[in-house]
Amino acid sequence: MASTPGTPRLLRAMNDRAALDLLLAQGPLSRTTLGNLTGLSKPTASQLLARLESAGLVRASGTSAGRPGPNAQLYEINGGIAYVAGLDVTPTRIRSAVADLTGKVVGRYELPTPGRSAKGTVERVVKTIDGALGEAGLTRDRLHRVSIGTPGGFDPTTGRLRYATHLPGWHAPHLLDELAAAIAVPLEVENDVNLAAVAEQQVGHANSSDNFVMLWGDEGIGAAIVIGGHLVRGATGGAGEVAFMPLPGTPLVRNVGRNNAGGFQELAGGEPVLELARANGLKARTPEAAITVALQTPGAGDTVLNEFAHRLAVGLAAIVSVVDPELIVLAGGVITAGGERLRGLIQDELAELAVPRPRLLMTAINTDPVLSGALQSALSYTRDAVFDTAGTTTGGSAD
Repeated sequence: MASTPGTPRLLRAMNDRAALDLLLAQGPLSRTTLGNLTGLSKPTASQLLARLESAGLVRASGTSAGRPGPNAQLYEINGGIAYVAGLDVTPTRIRSAVADLTGKVVGRYELPTPGRSAKGTVERVVKTIDGALGEAGLTRDRLHRVSIGTPGGFDPTTGRLRYATHLPGWHAPHLLDELAAAIAVPLEVENDVNLAAVAEQQVGHANSSDNFVMLWGDEGIGAAIVIGGHLVRGATGGAGEVAFMPLPGTPLVRNVGRNNAGGFQELAGGEPVLELARANGLKARTPEAAITVALQTPGAGDTVLNEFAHRLAVGLAAIVSVVDPELIVLAGGVITAGGERLRGLIQDELAELAVPRPRLLMTAINTDPVLSGALQSALSYTRDAVFDTAGTTTGGSAD
């Protein structure tokens, strides 16, 4: 019989989840501290911890010796009860990581894929997951969920990848079904910039913002849009594919799907940044390096940075005029290479081009933001499932 509001089982489950969230956020806690934080009496906190320990969700983790107050037993989340995997897919490599339930990364693996054919996509994904699991000393039966980030977006009406013709092997009509069957655990495949925004929302600057835009600038230009705390994906998975947005300052691009380019990409993508740098006498092999050199080169470098900031602000002005976010997070290797100086230039330029005045911040996730977001997304779903003690509680194995 299902629980109804106010029943003892549901109230216990609510207390359990509150305690688990506190242990997750604050680390090892004593029974007394947990009781104080949750408002539970000492006997009730003791019963709660015994119940969670019996279910394998928490474990003893030493004592409070060395801390102020009486010596007490400490408890922590048993991270080994569930594991998730995250993947970041680009045309040249697949990068994976495995994390336990606490979010601790226990294994990583990277598979180079330069010049790959369209065949073997499923096998490459499985190899990358197994590589990270192997580094962690785990087998696939310990995995609870997988989250994969790719360029473009999967159309929910067809299940096929759109907006990313440069990713061979990911456009097969039944690819998602084949991946799910091969991995044999719950699977989600999400746009890479959306996942970077998830990381920012969970552990970055946007953790207190329900309405923000992430602008991603690397080889390609992209965006993620969060409204009311939720990602906006669009009817075909294309929300945020701002590279295709027509903008002044560049010729109108037609057949954008076939060319995999559009106005914003032609204005501020990786190749235009390199061309801008070279036109001003700066030498660099990559767009990111071009911005780094510009920062170090007075005169010509100033010209490059000012022009790049203007181009980005032109695109942002179109976005904020429609979305009106409270915050814009700047991310991606080329943009972040410009640091606070570039951010300030964009902020000043945007103030001249748009009526809304959102805050602009550089991303707080400087290492593997897409991979971090994939893990955070997978962990969110997995914690909801594992921490749900309203039904029958089952134990789990601990490492």
